[in-house]
Amino acid sequence: MSVHLPLADVWSALEEVRARRPLVHNITSYVAMAISANTLLALGASPAMAHAAEEVEDFVATADALVINIGTLSSDWSVAMRKAATHAGEVGKPWVLDPVGCGASAYRTHAAVALAALAPDVIRGNASEILSLAGEGSGGKGVESLSNAEEARGAAMALAKRTGAVVAVTGAVDYVTGGGKPIAVRAGHALMPLSTALGCSLSAVIAAFTAVRPPREAALAALAVFGAAGSAAAARCRGPGHLPAEICDALHLMTPETLGQYARIEVPAAG
Repeated sequence: MSVHLPLADVWSALEEVRARRPLVHNITSYVAMAISANTLLALGASPAMAHAAEEVEDFVATADALVINIGTLSSDWSVAMRKAATHAGEVGKPWVLDPVGCGASAYRTHAAVALAALAPDVIRGNASEILSLAGEGSGGKGVESLSNAEEARGAAMALAKRTGAVVAVTGAVDYVTGGGKPIAVRAGHALMPLSTALGCSLSAVIAAFTAVRPPREAALAALAVFGAAGSAAAARCRGPGHLPAEICDALHLMTPETLGQYARIEVPAAG
């Protein structure tokens, strides 16, 4: 049994993002750069894409939030990611870890585990990535999940307790936990997994919300808003090809009515 969380707080958080226009520093994959940047702009935030180890600390200091995405990992980028995450902790900037493909290779898994130990505020991944990062699974098929989010709820709780991060595991239904019972977010559309880099863009959206809300609230708000935009966009698409552009339009045009139509947040009942 669960109770529904009113979406008024989510809408208030989105309005604050639009008013503040937070600068989000992205260390993200080549595949996701343009889509993530466009998504942040449509949301009302401001993107910065910088991954050179020589400048990441300067960008972290200037930005309102940081997102680290290991999608196109390399040794140079690993150094930059660790420097950025460490400096975010030193200067008190919130940051989000997206452990793309964790479990697909020993190198990738080691990098994700090392970053998770640097106190991210939020970890966002699909079920296979969260299971692998928690040490309870071997990963998915490349960057695709072979598990569903329901199967990763226990792993998400354990990972949250171990790292101190809020953990968001995404799928047909999304779950957010800070170590307690996961909160379900029902939003989004079945076309979304068929278009590349939308999960990466979601992690960037979470980072934008961490600039205006505490980590758990930020993750819930981002999942609801992005999922609602995905559903609204999919209603206008015949397939996944144009979906990223339509999602950007839906984010830009988001209203309380659209949010209420396409998103629901379910909090487990006490007891």
